Amino acid sequence: MPSWIGAVILPLSGLLLSLPARAEVKARSCGEVRQAYGAKGFSLADIPYQEIAGEHLRICPQEYTCCTTEMEDKLSQQSKLEFENLVEETSHFVRTTFVSRHKKFDEFFRELLENAEKSLNDMFVRTYGMLYMQNSEVFQDLFTELKRYYTGGNVNLEEMLNDFWARLLERMFQLINPQYHFSEDYLECVSKYTDQLKPFGDVPRKLKIQITRAFIAARTFVQGLTVGREVANRVSKVSPTPGCIRALMKMLYCAYCRGLPTVRPCNNYCLNVMKGCLANQADLDTEWNLFIDAMLLVAERLEGPFNIESVMDPIDVKISEAIMNMQENSMQVSAKVFQGCGQPKPAPALRSARSAPENFNTRFRPYNPEERPTTAAGTSLDRLVTDIKEKLKLSKKVWSTLPYTICKDESVTAGTSNEEECWNGHSKARYLPEIMNDGLTNQINNPEVDVDITRPDTFIRQQIMALRVMTNKLKNAYNGNDVNFQDTSDESSGSGSGSGCMDDVCPTEFEFVTTEAPAVDPDRRGVDSSAAQPGPSLLSGSLVCVTLALQRLCR
Repeated sequence: MPSWIGAVILPLSGLLLSLPARAEVKARSCGEVRQAYGAKGFSLADIPYQEIAGEHLRICPQEYTCCTTEMEDKLSQQSKLEFENLVEETSHFVRTTFVSRHKKFDEFFRELLENAEKSLNDMFVRTYGMLYMQNSEVFQDLFTELKRYYTGGNVNLEEMLNDFWARLLERMFQLINPQYHFSEDYLECVSKYTDQLKPFGDVPRKLKIQITRAFIAARTFVQGLTVGREVANRVSKVSPTPGCIRALMKMLYCAYCRGLPTVRPCNNYCLNVMKGCLANQADLDTEWNLFIDAMLLVAERLEGPFNIESVMDPIDVKISEAIMNMQENSMQVSAKVFQGCGQPKPAPALRSARSAPENFNTRFRPYNPEERPTTAAGTSLDRLVTDIKEKLKLSKKVWSTLPYTICKDESVTAGTSNEEECWNGHSKARYLPEIMNDGLTNQINNPEVDVDITRPDTFIRQQIMALRVMTNKLKNAYNGNDVNFQDTSDESSGSGSGSGCMDDVCPTEFEFVTTEAPAVDPDRRGVDSSAAQPGPSLLSGSLVCVTLALQRLCR
């Protein structure tokens, strides 16, 4: 037999011997895959009974497969939905923390204000009777403005409190001097010098410090809870990129196509996929942690010197104490006012015959402890803040740890103890590539997800900016500085700090001519002690005010 015949027969025999084995691989059943695929709710019409050639696959390995093009498309969409649900479920704790604690704190604060207003009204009605009821709008307006400030209204607390005491002085001044008639101009003169007269003693100054610090801290804290809630809600709703969707499909369902539906992804493989898909979320973590730290600092203030409950609970007693001071010093106050604003005109005979109602001189009787209203919202500020602090601490680093939280879920991966019998993206074997670090810039060499590190997610960057702005406001509140939450505030209205020369701090035509200058409230910004001395005329006072306005300082 010629040698060339043998050379032909031997390869042919080898080919023939290999055909049964090849046919056996090709004919492998897809029964287990059909069962798993059907359990997902998909139609079995899409899936073959036996493996087919995989040249049509766009994501999974193009080898013999149980997946058709329709199956790959549907499983790809399924992997996207499952990923979105996983992120939402994993961030559920942080979202519910901010939602529930915001609701509780807001409920507590509003009820605290309602209780304080009701307590003051009940006590003053009982103590002063009709006299209080005829002037109750002064107190109602105080609480209305406090509520408006808390809910984000453009209210300057210092100006509002100064206005409250000025209005109260006007009303009381008329009550202790019923024999005189006071014009609006005269009463305006009286109110402009509330601080210099100090008719209510030191109560207004102390209460102003306590209220402004406590309300600034409380309002900023509840705003922080709102921002945390909104950011968490937004960030937990992810929109995976095409590159991420391909990686998710390969990780979660390409094992189905290879006839291995029960084999779960390797833990480290999952981490690289998740770190690539959630790279932008991880970049949020730095600003998020700074925000949480600032929230915790303000929480400490609320527990300590800025405790709103310790301010509002006895506010009725403090205001009554101020009224008592006014009554005791009524003669001296009246004399100084008459000296500075001029002698008022006598009232008509009918009115001058009357004197101040006797119940005006009734001593204020505060509630006994057992009579005082119950704590707001069934809790105390200390207990509420302690609970919020514990939950806030648990929410630190939540965004950078998302991949680890998702990948340790036994329903997602094979776990760390099963590193040899897991899906590595190609077969059932150990996953060898190294794990990427957190954040967008660290994904440049991610072996699983195609990440464009040059294009940060605009939406995530907006959330980072929102956190940065809120953190700055929290730092201000921690230091006792007011923060304006209005998006469009009129900076020229004088409603913000440092707004320049305003009527109540500039020299005016009404100067007190006294041998002894009244004490000037040291807490009052921009009030020169010379304002209480005999001196400048209307013209010179106006020139001084103009000059000071130009310098933006009232000194």
